[in-house]
Order: sequence, then structure tokens, then C-alpha cells
Amino acid sequence: MKKLLLNFAVLLLIAGCGTSSKKQQSEDVNKDLPRIAIAGIAIESSTFSPAQTQEEAFHALVGDDIFSYYPFFAEDASNRKRANWFPTFRGKAIPGGIVTREAYESMVQQTLDMLKENLPYDGLFLDIHGAMSVVGLDDPEGDLIIRIREVIGKETLISTCMDLHGNVSKRLAENTDLITCYRMAPHEDAMESKKRAVDNLLERLENGKGKPAYKAWIPVPILLPGEKTSTRIEPGKSLYAKVAPAADQEGVIDAAIWVGYAWADEPRNHAVVMVTGDDKEKVTQSAEELAQSFWDVRDKFEFVAPVGTLEECLDKAIASKKHPFIISDTGDNPTAGGAGDVTWTLRELLKRPELKAANGPSMIYASLPAPQFVEKAVAIGEGGQLEAEAGARVDDRYSGPIKLSGTIEKIRQGDKHAEIEVVLKTGNNQIILTKKRKPYHYEKDFTNLGLNPHKTDIVIVKIGYLVPELYNMRADWIMALTPGGVDQDLERLGYKRINRPMYPLDKDMETPDLSAQFIPSSETI
Repeated sequence: MKKLLLNFAVLLLIAGCGTSSKKQQSEDVNKDLPRIAIAGIAIESSTFSPAQTQEEAFHALVGDDIFSYYPFFAEDASNRKRANWFPTFRGKAIPGGIVTREAYESMVQQTLDMLKENLPYDGLFLDIHGAMSVVGLDDPEGDLIIRIREVIGKETLISTCMDLHGNVSKRLAENTDLITCYRMAPHEDAMESKKRAVDNLLERLENGKGKPAYKAWIPVPILLPGEKTSTRIEPGKSLYAKVAPAADQEGVIDAAIWVGYAWADEPRNHAVVMVTGDDKEKVTQSAEELAQSFWDVRDKFEFVAPVGTLEECLDKAIASKKHPFIISDTGDNPTAGGAGDVTWTLRELLKRPELKAANGPSMIYASLPAPQFVEKAVAIGEGGQLEAEAGARVDDRYSGPIKLSGTIEKIRQGDKHAEIEVVLKTGNNQIILTKKRKPYHYEKDFTNLGLNPHKTDIVIVKIGYLVPELYNMRADWIMALTPGGVDQDLERLGYKRINRPMYPLDKDMETPDLSAQFIPSSETI
């Protein structure tokens, strides 16, 4: 008995030391600076795809590792020195299918547990996308911020940064204080926008003004794909050019336009305008002008590039003298939430006699997730021959697994997303197959595999509008309207739960009320 009591006493002593250490760590800060936590879960999830997203896809950063993601949090950055920072949990996945409930609950619980460790906080930087869908749960970001509020309290100032393709529900607007989103599509200003959210938070804490006096929220009944709302072209270019001047007014903290996410079927999926600030007249006027500007050009949005059926796109690419001629395989685009393994396009490509001919054009196809095919390729090794089925393990609605045969030209292991990449050469075609989904955005994605897209006649990528590197690489470009979980033909998707009427699904709808709705302060809800 004495021995048991002694052991118990030792355990108590160890536990006490641990508690003291944690308390000392949380207090070992500059008490003159604000205490700010960092958290976020980000993904764009298609509910029209049969795929589901697991927790491992979020590649979570925890604690101080989070700083490495943000350049403005480098050790020598000024913002790093303006507060006592408490990074918790940040997960970010490439777009995909609906998130499993188990994965969501696990990430939320980790976030809440870590937030509890260093209470209280003056502020929280919440970095989300805004288009996450979760099995059995509407408006996950709204749920997330409410559960965070239950831990950190209503007085803590929350500054939220989002993708402009996210959705701002009323309860998300209620529970955040400062909110902004990207102003460019493609999102070349993503990090700039995140820094703006942090700067706004720091400024309101430092000047003592705290929560904004007014938050104007205007739902705009428009739902369009990103491929029609790019800020590279009109009317998106001029529409988003109005955001910065609105935000830069005295008495206004920030202004933002969310296009919304078209490939999920929830009541929150629609465009939104929000303006925050202390001058009620300017906040109201700015929000209503931005919302009206959006509505006024609703019928002017066109695809950012020429579009056509796959057959039409191939006809143009094969006949073209411009190389590389890039074709966007849009319907199964993993950067918008497609499953990535739809085989329909690749099957049609390999039927084309021009692509089979010895003197035909060269082609790169990126890419097709095919874990079983990749395993067989690894077992055989580079230079070997392989014939096996690939693809359509997740989404076989349009085409089943496809039989591929050729030479294993390259095997690359260790990629963060794909894990293993294989290049299969069949005739003049080089087909990239992966263990897991991976979007091919950058020149190095190809050169790491020994491929030279600049000297390839036709490059086909599962993407919608081209990200900057691909856009700069193209000699010509067209978007193929192909089937998949992120089909560009929205009317084929079969919405059942979005609010109606909704433009352009209801083209003859009446003019909506675009008056500013004032959202109560997070302290009062």
C-alpha cells in the first residue's frame, strides 16, 4: 500500500509540474501586446461528386508550424512582433468531395482543444475557404465559428479571411466581426488578402475601436461558376475594381464580394456582399452600390475562354499551329471539387485516329488518379510495359475504368498530394497517373516528371480557368465542356435545396431587394 501511495504521489507531482509548465509557457509573453489565436479549416467541396474527403487530405499544420505557411508571420515580419500569437490548428485540402462527418468533427475538436489551452484571447484570425460541405451538416463554417465562440467567448474579436468562391451565411456573418475575401480570380492576391484580415484585426485592437459598429450583409441571388466570373475579363474585372475604393473610405474597414460556390446544393450557396465599418451611411451606401453593380451585370458574364464540346476542342487543337495548345477538361476539375478520376475525356481522346498516328501531334494528359494502376507500375519499374485498367473507382457515372497500355516512362514518389506519379507513354501520348488526386498547376509539376509542356503540341489538364503559370505557358487555350461533379452546365446538376429564384437558373426572375441588412454584433447574438 505504501508503494502504491508513493507512486500516486509521484504521478501527482509530475502532473503538477506539467500544468505549471503549460501555465508558465502561456504567460511567458509580452503583457502589453494583444493575445491572438490562429485557426482555420479550408476546402471547396462539391456535393455533386460521389467522392468524400477524409481528414488526411487536409495536411494539417499545428502550433508554430502554422507560421511557416504565412510569409507575413515570418520571425522578422512586423506583424509577428505586434501581438502574442497562439497558432492552433490549420487544415487545408485541395477541393474535393463532401467531407466526412468524422473528419470534420476530429478537426473541429482539435481546434477547440488547442484554443482552450491559452485562454483568454483578444483576437482570432480565422482562415477558411467558405465552401466546405460536410455529411449531414449544412453551413459547416457557420457551425465552426459558433463552436469556436462557445470556447473563446463573444468579446474576442474575430477577423475572417475567405476565398471569393466561398459562401457567407447569416450566422457566419453574425459570429465574425471583421471579414474579407480575395479580390482576384485566379487568386493571385490570396496571401495579400489574408494579411489584410490580420492587419485589420491588429489595427482594431491597437486603436481600441474593437468590433465594427456596422456590418452590412446583402445576399445577391446569383450563382455562377468561377469560369464565368474571372477578374481577368469583363464584367468581373470592373466589378471587383470597385471593391478596393469602397474599402479604402474613411469610416469603412473592409468591403467584399463573394461570388459563392456553384457546385454545392445548400441554401447558403449564392453571391453575397459585405461591408464593415463605423460610418453607417458609408457602409450602407457602399454595400448597396456593390450589390447593385453585381446585379446590373448579371447577364454579361461569359466564360473566361472559348468553350466547346470535347470533339470541337480537339478539332481546333489538332489543326492549330500554336503550341502548346491547352485544353481544360472542366467537368472533373479537382481544383473545383471534382473526383478527378472520371475517364470519359481520356477514353474519347484515345479514340482519335490523329492521336494514334505515328506522325500525329504529341499530347500530355494530366491527370488520372489510379492507385491500383500505379501500384502495378511501381512493381514493374521504369522502362517496363504495362496494360491494366485505370480510373473510375470513385466516379463511374459517365464512363467505367479504362484499359491503358504502354511504356512506364517515369515513376516519381513523395509528392505531397499525389504521393506517387507515373507517366505512361502510349504512342505520342504521355498520360500522368497518380496514387491520389493532384491538380497540375505549375511548370515544375511537369518538369519534375521529365515532361516538357512547352514542346508538346497539346496539353490537356483537369482544370477550369487556367492558373497564372499555365495561362502564361499557353500558346492557345480552350475549355472543353465535359461531364463530371463540377459540370459547367449548372442546369444539368439538378439543384434541390438552393434558394430560388436564382439567376441564371431563373432568368426571368423579378428584381430582388438589394437593401443592406445590418447584422448584429457578435456580442449581442
